[in-house]
Amino acid sequence: MKAKVILAVLLMSIFATACGAKEQASKESDSVKLQPIRVANWSKPITEQTNLLVDEKKQFFKDKGLEVTVIPGAGGGDAIKNIVTGQADIAFTDPGSLFFALDKGEKLKVIYNIYPQNVFNIVSLKDKNLTKPQDLKGKTIGVYSLTSGTRQNLLVLLHQAGLAEKDVKIVETGLLNFAPLMQGQVDATAATDTGLVIGKQKGLGEVNVMQVKDYLNVPSDLFVVTEKAYKEKKETLKEFLEAYRNSAQWMIKNPEEAASLASEYAIDGKDEQQNLRIITLRNASSVSPETESKGLGVLDKSVLQKAADTYQKLGLIDSKIDMNEVVSDDILPNIKTEEKK
Repeated sequence: MKAKVILAVLLMSIFATACGAKEQASKESDSVKLQPIRVANWSKPITEQTNLLVDEKKQFFKDKGLEVTVIPGAGGGDAIKNIVTGQADIAFTDPGSLFFALDKGEKLKVIYNIYPQNVFNIVSLKDKNLTKPQDLKGKTIGVYSLTSGTRQNLLVLLHQAGLAEKDVKIVETGLLNFAPLMQGQVDATAATDTGLVIGKQKGLGEVNVMQVKDYLNVPSDLFVVTEKAYKEKKETLKEFLEAYRNSAQWMIKNPEEAASLASEYAIDGKDEQQNLRIITLRNASSVSPETESKGLGVLDKSVLQKAADTYQKLGLIDSKIDMNEVVSDDILPNIKTEEKK
């Protein structure tokens, strides 16, 4: 009897060990299945990018077999630098930074139109009476960073008014930082629509706002990869884009849920009501008449070509850029996908 008990205990021990090993192997197998993909961001993780930050909860990317790492940056130029140097696979960047990189000879591909609408602006206090681009001559203007879309769009606005960078003084003020404007350290600051929301929440008073889209309405941000990554990781990139589109659709349809999750995942997400205002604005910039029929992320080569031509015409870049060689829409999801969760 005693021998039978001992045998039973041994068998149970062996069974438990085998099950444990099998469970561990299963976990390791699941982990191996996830394909790592690194996204070089233009900023730190902020509320407007909530859909990209909440995969731990929503699993848009994990459901596609992807493990996404978001690498923070200080401007679109940083994002492109990270993919060129191999530190990341995909750049979340602005067209201006893209054009500057192409002008320097970098081999890049645009694969997704994140925000079809231009969301950049120039903000000044009402009492400065700066109402048109020409009024900026001789003024000190803040930008998020010297490699950011705020600087690139400021340069576009200046050139449209017949001004050059030398006609103003540009200073770095940091991401979403309106304090220098409020304290009179700068006459105006280049920002985005969501940045302005945060500025007003922090006490920014009556302001004048020049919308860059009134002068050149081009996409605010794009997903960009190197030609090498495009050739070697096409299937992975395709899965990423489908997952991102699903996440963007989720945020458009569920702004309140996104605002709540932003309080956990975004560095500027403490105020849920503010999060909701920011997310509502960013959702609006994600859509256009073309996305209504062809789905989020659709690329309009003609609009990007006009922007590239404008940059060259205004002397911001030297080279003639053919966007037909740069834009690749063949890995975009073919049709609009339904909301995932």
